[in-house]
Amino acid sequence: MHLRNFQLFSIVAVISFTTSCGDKTNQSQQGPPPAVSVTVEDVQPTDAVYYDEYPGNVVALNEIKLTAQVGGYVTGIFFQDGGTVRKGQKLYSIDPQVYNANYQQAMADLQVQQANLTKAQKDADRYHELDKHDAIAKQQVDYADAALEVAKKQVAAATASVSAIASSVSFSTITAPFDGTIGISQVKIGTLVVAGQTIFNTVSTNNPMAVDFSVDQKNIYQFLQMEQGKNSLLSDSTFTIAFAGVVYPAPGKINLIDRAVDPQTGTIKIRLAFPNEKGLLKPGMNTTVRVKNTSATKATQITFKAVSEQLGEFFVYKVGDSNKVHQQKVQLGKQIGSHIIVTDGLQQGDKIVVQGVQNLHEGTAVKIAAQQVPPASKN
Repeated sequence: MHLRNFQLFSIVAVISFTTSCGDKTNQSQQGPPPAVSVTVEDVQPTDAVYYDEYPGNVVALNEIKLTAQVGGYVTGIFFQDGGTVRKGQKLYSIDPQVYNANYQQAMADLQVQQANLTKAQKDADRYHELDKHDAIAKQQVDYADAALEVAKKQVAAATASVSAIASSVSFSTITAPFDGTIGISQVKIGTLVVAGQTIFNTVSTNNPMAVDFSVDQKNIYQFLQMEQGKNSLLSDSTFTIAFAGVVYPAPGKINLIDRAVDPQTGTIKIRLAFPNEKGLLKPGMNTTVRVKNTSATKATQITFKAVSEQLGEFFVYKVGDSNKVHQQKVQLGKQIGSHIIVTDGLQQGDKIVVQGVQNLHEGTAVKIAAQQVPPASKN
């Protein structure tokens, strides 16, 4: 029984050995897998003209909410909603009757105090003259001087009261603080307004207009150079804005850079100013800020279809020795048409695969079907 099992095991072992030898013989006869046919391009620096883009928001350079400084009923509105206003132009009036009555009363009180001052001055002058001839008691002279000082202070108090009430009278008329555009009125004639609380309207400047956007703190130095005019490549077309792909016809300039970086986001706000003669820009509009590349060095551009992505990282296949490819990690910048900027990972003279990428893996042997050096796209 044991002999039969041994003979059966020997026969299976011989068959397995024979099959294994046959497979190795077939593999040695077949040779390595054929090279994959690909198209490559040489990596060369080019003069890339492109724009870094940031989300932006149109704001007015100067904007103020009109509020009531005195209470009362609105008695007049003297502008057209959404229209242009001039500095000092009358916009609203609040019923001034109470304030006018108070003003008249204050003026009357001032006149009384001025009359008292005149009398006190005459009394003091007369007593001092009598004192020169020892014709009056010294105490009476002192009383007259004290009464004069009281009369002077009462006149000063009455004058201040008149000024305060006169301010209330002037506050009952609301005027435009500067040239600009006024919005839709928030009150109507007859509305009861409360001092310091009721908002009448908003006035904002409209030419020029501003655009705010935020940049990462690592780019602050670049924009500081632009603001200070130290960048020799800075031109009138460096800053532009676009709406749904349509570029605004006039370029802008840096108006200010915020004083500090936002610690929550690591960004800093930058404000651009744009001319707005035709009134195309309105506060609150969302736009795309386009900052023209001003780098003095040439950029490395490659065909975008040469790039593959794996787990959020980007790679290209670089042709190495013996025409075998190596997977090279790259850092990408701005995409320009069918090309993309490579900021790190490639050097001049590298050969990368642009067609046939889907058939490759690390160490694949390739056969270069054709070599292309397409012209760099420009935006």
